[in-house]
Amino acid sequence: MSDKIQLPRPVPGQRLATCVMVLGTSSGAGKSWVTTALCAWYRAQGYKVAPFKAQNMSNNARVVATPDGQWGEIGTAQYLQALAAGCTPDVRMNPLLLKPEADTRSQVVLFGQVSKELTAMPWRGRSQHVWPQIAQALDELRAENEVVVIEGAGSPAEINLHASDVVNMRVARHCQAHCLLVADIDRGGAFAHLYGTWALLPEDEQRLIRGFVLNKFRGDASLLAPAPQMLEEKTGVPTVACIPMQFGHGLPEEDGVFDDRGSAGAGQAVHTTVAILAYPRLSNLDEFQPLLQVPGLRVVWARSPAQLAAVDWVILPGSKATAADLAWMRAQGLDAAVVAHANAGGRVLGICGGLQMLGEALIDPHGVDGNAAGLGLLPLVTLFEQDKLVQPTALVLPELQAPWQALGGAAVRGYEIHHGQTRLRADMQAGSDAKARELLPGMLWQGGNPAVLGTYLHGLFENAAVIHALFGRSAPSLEQVFERLVQGVEQWFEGSN
Repeated sequence: MSDKIQLPRPVPGQRLATCVMVLGTSSGAGKSWVTTALCAWYRAQGYKVAPFKAQNMSNNARVVATPDGQWGEIGTAQYLQALAAGCTPDVRMNPLLLKPEADTRSQVVLFGQVSKELTAMPWRGRSQHVWPQIAQALDELRAENEVVVIEGAGSPAEINLHASDVVNMRVARHCQAHCLLVADIDRGGAFAHLYGTWALLPEDEQRLIRGFVLNKFRGDASLLAPAPQMLEEKTGVPTVACIPMQFGHGLPEEDGVFDDRGSAGAGQAVHTTVAILAYPRLSNLDEFQPLLQVPGLRVVWARSPAQLAAVDWVILPGSKATAADLAWMRAQGLDAAVVAHANAGGRVLGICGGLQMLGEALIDPHGVDGNAAGLGLLPLVTLFEQDKLVQPTALVLPELQAPWQALGGAAVRGYEIHHGQTRLRADMQAGSDAKARELLPGMLWQGGNPAVLGTYLHGLFENAAVIHALFGRSAPSLEQVFERLVQGVEQWFEGSN
């Protein structure tokens, strides 16, 4: 075990796990990433570790087993934190998942399953209903592990939400967590953010803040003095770590699209440019993180037709509001740009909601998503059903026509999360000389224009065989990413107390 790091450790014979909680002064401060690093570090010390986040708001989700033997969803961040901790992802690790469908509406997922009752309930009315179940999930994880690393949400000082809080300080008080407060120093104003957040907390909650963390620092750390010392004099809380800016750390961003500054291809000759459409309700964007690790590959998040002008691929990712995002594409002129790209021989890949957009029509008899005409690049019709299909998927890709032929025969694993059921309509191919093919029923289609491919499989690029087949390169494995995080914690938290 490392003796350099003074992060809290379990007490021998202790009945419940030691809890370490990572809070942030704002969204995007780096909570998810720091939590993952701590999960990996505690695992490396030989402890039995689990992550926990009471409530996550994200359209990035992964499929895990539920206690009743079904399949459910948790936030991608908690899924990856569980892998970093060396444990099996569990719905208790993220008991409440909010999936935004509009600015004022989210689908509520409780213990992996959509709850129509909670979805219809006012925001502030939910806490009294969900807190007992959240507390029970945390207590069960504490009883089964030696360390639970907990992630907060947003800021604990959102005083308009404090009374109905179920994710930040209410959790911290429940388990008397050792809390670390993280600020993004790259934004500026980090010391004010840290002090202001601490100052807005009640005294009993202030005492739970045991360390400040400066994240995303660029420059000479010695220049920070005397600010950390002055901050400690005002609060009694030491600054326990200063983490350098980590471009290319290998984990997906939790709260937004990533840029290409951390790309393995940054500064290299670009052999392939991939444009991913960044519509307002895109989902599961984390599955594209491996593309950043491919040397010489450039990723562009496209919001205008001009950004598709000189790209090799266009990817239509998943969407939590397919019809609305399709309307947004049309308003930007991206629909015509995608069709023009395909007609010029450029590759087009649609995944889940993106696949549905490539078809002829979206039909929504139950008011799940909305009705819309598709882009017409695949002769498909999607019917939205009330119940969501959530399941892991493993398959062997069949023979594909060029330019996707390199994928033929690849064994891949991924997952499905969708309300829509999509079918090939033979009558819609009547006027086509080269007809589309349903390669795997309900799962994979290649267009009459073979450059167009659509699938319901999320996680395609997370398969090393796919990356190698398409680009002749490899990307670092998650275990390699976790090993680097452990080394980072050893460096950044050395001498903390």
